[in-house]
Amino acid sequence: MPRAKFQTLTEQMYYILLCLSRENCGMDVMDQIPAMTGGRVRVGPGTLYNLLEQFVEAEMIRETRCEGRRRSYILTEKGRARLGEEYRRICQQQKDYEAMFREEGTL
Repeated sequence: MPRAKFQTLTEQMYYILLCLSRENCGMDVMDQIPAMTGGRVRVGPGTLYNLLEQFVEAEMIRETRCEGRRRSYILTEKGRARLGEEYRRICQQQKDYEAMFREEGTL
């Protein structure tokens, strides 16, 4: 059975939604992600604009402004809930990791 769309988020998806907890345009998001992650995560324009379109269709974000080609977006309640679910999933992974290595005495 195929996985439901956005059931889990890639790092790029996660950071795009995180940046959109405040109103931002796509270019701002592309700049903020590497700054936030110390360069570990980057999002190219093709990936970013494709995901923005998918997030709008899934009602996880909404467009707030359009000035020429510059569009701004913000999280919807649905997007905020999904981002929170992903955060809790990641935290649980950390707890599982720590529990496993604590048992072995290597943590």
